[in-house]
Amino acid sequence: MKLENKKIVVTGADGFIGSHLVETLVEAGAKVKAFCYYNSFNSYGWLDTLAKDKLSKVEIFTGDVRDPNGVRTALQGSEVVFHLAALIGIPYSYHSPDNYVETNIKGTLNVLQAAKDHALERVLITSTSEVYGTALYVPIDEKHPRQGQSPYSSTKIGADSLAESFFRSFNLPVTIVRPFNTYGPRQSARAVIPTIITQIFAGKKEIKLGDVSPKRDFNYVQDTCQGFIDIARSDKTIGEEINISAGNDISIGELAEKIIRLMPDKPKVKIVTDETRVRPTKSEVLRLLGSNLKIKQLTDWEPKYDLDRGLKETIDWIEQNLTRYKADVYNV
Repeated sequence: MKLENKKIVVTGADGFIGSHLVETLVEAGAKVKAFCYYNSFNSYGWLDTLAKDKLSKVEIFTGDVRDPNGVRTALQGSEVVFHLAALIGIPYSYHSPDNYVETNIKGTLNVLQAAKDHALERVLITSTSEVYGTALYVPIDEKHPRQGQSPYSSTKIGADSLAESFFRSFNLPVTIVRPFNTYGPRQSARAVIPTIITQIFAGKKEIKLGDVSPKRDFNYVQDTCQGFIDIARSDKTIGEEINISAGNDISIGELAEKIIRLMPDKPKVKIVTDETRVRPTKSEVLRLLGSNLKIKQLTDWEPKYDLDRGLKETIDWIEQNLTRYKADVYNV
């Protein structure tokens, strides 16, 4: 499928990955409608930081994916939807699981129903590597069992199952896109990489983290967005669930040491365990290392960024945007 001049809706367009995907789609010549979370501040999230010439090419729709009427209105007249809107913080899901069910499961159902009603050509549903839980084998391919180790991951498992059911029951042209840990400019300090970087820039001598032994497979945000684009372009991906992964993993402790080495002036800091950031033992996902064999077989996707290059770009961006972060607060 060619994306040029396609009428595309991106839900969660105001967020980290969503805002980058909107930019990438605009550059590809698509006609993009950005579905942003309605708020009384009239904030479009990260889209507010886009250059005016780019933002002028984007149609903004404000609403809430939990509202089926708003979703149906947003998708009317469109041809493709990239559904990224979700609640994603794992610690927050421990005490507010109802919100996750409403947003991640019911919100996805609303998108699927509207896409079916409007007979969209392609429906891309965003999953997460967290649905796999701690790796039972590596690299993790798309056949790996699902393990709901947090309320967040369990709601994403539910959303994925709904998406699969709409493909099987109604022949809706669904693809489940499953990025592994994405990082880069605009990511909040809810994620570990900005947490480390912002604490260092704030002059902290002790960097507070949770368990540093888990291993993760990190994707730079531009590689993740290109994965979405390449998956949408290939008709072979319809009805499939597809990992986007770099195919390399690193422990959080090793990651922190790498970031310290890449920081300006190579600061002397100590990594300490903050017990409030440690997840329940059975909930912590100990290892995620993804297989990218399927995406390479079905598309032309190849990651362009290694971890060092991506981290350098992220460090530079955060240094220029420090006022957007609260380094003294544990962002759940």
